[in-house]
Amino acid sequence: MKTKKKDTRWLVSVALFAAIIIVLANTPLGMIQLPIIKATTVHIPVIIGAVLFGPLAGAILGGVFGICSMISNTMAPTLLSFAFSPFLAADFPGVLKAVWISVGCRIMIGVVAGWVWILFQKVKLNSWVALPITGFLGSMTNTVFVMGSIYLLLAKQYAEVKEVAIDAVWGLVMGTVTASGIPEAVAAAVLTAAIGKALLAVVRDQRQG
Repeated sequence: MKTKKKDTRWLVSVALFAAIIIVLANTPLGMIQLPIIKATTVHIPVIIGAVLFGPLAGAILGGVFGICSMISNTMAPTLLSFAFSPFLAADFPGVLKAVWISVGCRIMIGVVAGWVWILFQKVKLNSWVALPITGFLGSMTNTVFVMGSIYLLLAKQYAEVKEVAIDAVWGLVMGTVTASGIPEAVAAAVLTAAIGKALLAVVRDQRQG
């Protein structure tokens, strides 16, 4: 009976976080205006969910994030939407590449964050230290996997839409990682620490209850 109650609570909690992701992905709340660029916040519930409920929950939530990204890039395409929407791909390999970049890379956010948190718990690292590091690494997982996959799988197409030589793609990718990925990771570190600490206490009280 207790196991069934625990499973139901887990499913409800994951569903709640999935709803938060959907709201963030479809409203301006999903973006933080920084001095130079806008940083996404949609991956933060994925990271926090992975911390609270484990890598499997993180993977599910990352998948929800990825599906939202796929839908957004399909319904309101931009120059780079071909990398995130299988419906805009030119061929079947392009479909698989887009699915990996939009969904697979986002699943990895939750997997990495979940297992990093488990590792920190095993070594008994203080949560005030572990939470921001987990947030930072989870966010960088998103940036590195997405931009790395675009470079490895779609460098030629990326160069074409950016109207640059293919040799310049690596510089553009690293520029994105530096200008966008690092500020997003810092924001994720701060928010994961602030929100995660409060929610960890709530989850622990529920488990003890």
